[in-house]
Amino acid sequence: MTMKTLLLCLSITLLSACSTSKDLLPTDNSTMRDVWNQGGGTNELLQYRGQNNRLQDPVNYVSAKEQATYTRTAENEVNNLFPRLPNPDLVMYVYPHLSKSGEPMPVPGYSTVIPFYSRTQYAQPGERLGGL
Repeated sequence: MTMKTLLLCLSITLLSACSTSKDLLPTDNSTMRDVWNQGGGTNELLQYRGQNNRLQDPVNYVSAKEQATYTRTAENEVNNLFPRLPNPDLVMYVYPHLSKSGEPMPVPGYSTVIPFYSRTQYAQPGERLGGL
């Protein structure tokens, strides 16, 4: 009995989720651009472009209000407090050679990359990363 009730509730929920009212869709002869502009608000996409339709520098289009509403997140805090230390890579080129087997076979040249540290190292809070 409970399985039938659960199935009935699930089917009613799914059917009602697919329904919309007729008021949501425009019935006049408006184009998709008109619908987009009416629902878009302040044309936020256009404010990032200049007069010649080129993207502006981020400093120019980030408003003071947006900068004031910047919030600190856990990710920002971790990246700021514990930045990754540089882990330089040693890139080596192995020249073409013959294999050291019973019957020498040609081995093409290839590059290999070896990181200096075996795992990622993080700086302690307040530790300097740059030079003196």
